[in-house]
Amino acid sequence: MRTLFLDTEFTNLTADYRLISLALVDPGSAEFYVELIDGWSPADCSSFVHEIVLPQLDLACHGRSRAEAASELRAFLAGYGAVEIVSDALAWDWPLLLELLGADDLPEQVCCREDAELLSDLAEAAIPHHALLDARLMSGAERRRQKR
Repeated sequence: MRTLFLDTEFTNLTADYRLISLALVDPGSAEFYVELIDGWSPADCSSFVHEIVLPQLDLACHGRSRAEAASELRAFLAGYGAVEIVSDALAWDWPLLLELLGADDLPEQVCCREDAELLSDLAEAAIPHHALLDARLMSGAERRRQKR
């Protein structure tokens, strides 16, 4: 079973949060990263997201509509057999992945788990709060732990 590391960036830490970007990283292999151009608005975003997350977006390069992003995510996951998706904040990330993908389109062989310790060895200032960069950091943390 392959392990993919999931991270998302979203509008705010409230029940009505909306997906801004999503990344899945297969350590040493493929990566999936997308920034959404619809389904959220800067007006929905917290001050933290305005200050830290939004300036890091490159919508000209990575921006996709929700429909395009969902299609590309399905194609990415279809390239795998059994997959375990790991997140450091599964309660926030997993619902956003399912919402984008469509719960009915989740391949049978996909399971998930949380590892809240993945980035615990980093100072808060060292965490970029960019979905792709954070997922890469998580995959590296997992590799470091396996070497111990």
